[in-house]
Amino acid sequence: MDKLSQRIQNLMGSAPDHISRLSGGCVGDVFKVCLGNGQNLVAKVSNTGSINCVSPLEGGLRIEGQMLIYLRQNTQLPIPHVHFVDNHLLLMDFLPNDGGLGVCEQTHAAELVAHLHTISTDKGFGFANNTVIGGLDQPNPWTTSWIDFFTNQRLLYMGQNALKAHKLPPKVWDRLQKLCQNLERWLVEPAKPALVHGDLWGGNVLSAKRRISGFIDPAIYFADAEVELAFTTLFNTFGEAFFKRYHEIRPIRPGFFEQRRDLYNLYPLLVHVRLFGETYVRDLESALRKFGF
Repeated sequence: MDKLSQRIQNLMGSAPDHISRLSGGCVGDVFKVCLGNGQNLVAKVSNTGSINCVSPLEGGLRIEGQMLIYLRQNTQLPIPHVHFVDNHLLLMDFLPNDGGLGVCEQTHAAELVAHLHTISTDKGFGFANNTVIGGLDQPNPWTTSWIDFFTNQRLLYMGQNALKAHKLPPKVWDRLQKLCQNLERWLVEPAKPALVHGDLWGGNVLSAKRRISGFIDPAIYFADAEVELAFTTLFNTFGEAFFKRYHEIRPIRPGFFEQRRDLYNLYPLLVHVRLFGETYVRDLESALRKFGF
C-alpha cells in the first residue's frame, strides 16, 4: 500500500490521504483513493493473487483503460476519465453512485444505450484488438458474418476455454457444439454492427440523482445490439422501463424475448462457468435444453 500511495503521488502530484478497498475487480484489486487536494480516484492494481480472480489476464488493466478511453472519446456514455494506465495500474475518476436503478435511471440508461448502438463500422463484427470480460481474454477478429463471429469467437471459444479449465463437463461441451451447428434456425444477420458495452450487469452501471452517472468495466466490440439487451436481462440489470424506452428509440424485432435472448445469454453464462463453475453449468444446461440440446 505504501508503494501504491507513493506511485499515485508521483503521477497526480498530490499524496493520498486515505486508500480503502472497493468491491469488484476481476482484472485487478480495486481501491478508492482520496487525495490531499480533495480529488477522489479509483485505483485498480494488477495482482496475480487477486481476491476476485484466480489468474487475471496479463495486460488486462491496460486493455480496460483503453476501452474506457475509447468509449469516452467516441460515445455519449458517462465514462470515468482515465488519468493513467499501464499493465499494473489504472487510475480514473471516482464517480458518484447512489445504487438505485429505478424508472428514471432505467429510462436514462435506455437513451444512452440506444445511442451507443447507433455507432457502427464497415469493418464487420469484432474490434481492432482483443478485449477482456471478467478478466478473461475476449477475441475480436474482424468477421463479416455475425453468426460466424458469435459461434466461433464467443460460444465455442469460451466453451473450449471452460472445458480446458475443467469447469465445463465434456458432455455439456458436446451439447453446446451441436447447438452451434444449428444457430441459423434462430439467428439472422443484423443490418449492421453496433458498438456494445459488453458487460451491462448492475454492478457496472452507476447512478446518482436519478440519472446514470457512469458505465464502468466494459468489454467492448461491434456486435448485434441484441446481445447487449439480452445480457441486461440475465441478472435483472434493467426491466420494463428500460425496454419500453429503448424500443421507442430502436424497435426490438419480434422473437427477441421468446428465443434470441436465451441464445445470446449462453455467452455470459459460459463466462461465468469459466470463472465460477458448477452453479452456472446448471443454468447453461437449462438454456441448452430449451433449444433441444
